[in-house]
Amino acid sequence: MASDRGMSRRGMSRRLRALVSDGGIHVLPGVYNAITAKIAESAGFEAVGVSGYGVSASLIGQPDVGLTTCTEIVTVSGYVVDAVNVPVIADADTGFGNAINTMRTTEQFIKAGVAGIHIEDQVAPKRCGHVAGKEIISLEEAVGKYRAAVKVRNELDPDFILIARTDARGVAGGSVDEVIRRANAYLEAGVDVIFPEGLVDAGEIGRVCRAVKAPILYNRTGISANLSLDELRGLGVTIVANANGALRAASRAMWDYLHAFKREDAALERRLKEELKDHPVGDFHAFVGFPAIRQLEEEFLPREEMLRKYEGSLGFKP
Repeated sequence: MASDRGMSRRGMSRRLRALVSDGGIHVLPGVYNAITAKIAESAGFEAVGVSGYGVSASLIGQPDVGLTTCTEIVTVSGYVVDAVNVPVIADADTGFGNAINTMRTTEQFIKAGVAGIHIEDQVAPKRCGHVAGKEIISLEEAVGKYRAAVKVRNELDPDFILIARTDARGVAGGSVDEVIRRANAYLEAGVDVIFPEGLVDAGEIGRVCRAVKAPILYNRTGISANLSLDELRGLGVTIVANANGALRAASRAMWDYLHAFKREDAALERRLKEELKDHPVGDFHAFVGFPAIRQLEEEFLPREEMLRKYEGSLGFKP
């Protein structure tokens, strides 16, 4: 278990770099903890993205306005890395400070086993890119941050993917021209992928893809156009992020369940047990991995201890 996970960390940045450069288009579902990442992996996604919005909402119950810390995001990202065998991209917000802070932020994500991060050019405290009230730092300061992150990347893991997110479209007076100007400056600083947040239609997306000679990450949410994969492929997008779809779906399901449980009590549990009996997560003990633990126990624990633990004991037996 632990050794397999440790091995899975090695080479993930290379796998992500190969995805980014293979000429195809790849969907990056947003996850906010280990269990959502495992479900995304089971659905066949080739990589997952730890959503800063999702972590803020699920971990501290607060909106995405820069309230979570670097330590909190790195910790959650590390749990996600340990839970899956696909590359993980994490939301590093503004780098959690200036260029010097950004260096340590990059180092911590690399050490956590993450395959790539995106860092944005917003003023701290930042906010969700699809909420009004954003501001961006100067181009000079932003370039310094990306150059600092590149220095750490090159020293610790040259395959680690650095994604520069610019919010230059969504700020007051923002424009696609400024997005393109900043994107090309960030590429000169050494980043690998450009993330133009808040583009509102196909025309803007296509214009950025034509003017910026790099892989483009498009966040298909909020104020941005909900275009199909074929449409985005035609425009030249490389990565399509769906940052918080899983969070919204899970929140709706939990809302519905808990309000129904308040009304129905034990009758709800009986009904759900029947409805879920053939669902992949219906046997939740099996889904989270108790059978794998049993196999490890049989391999490494004394046989007498195994017999004593399981024979005659009650409950799920893998």
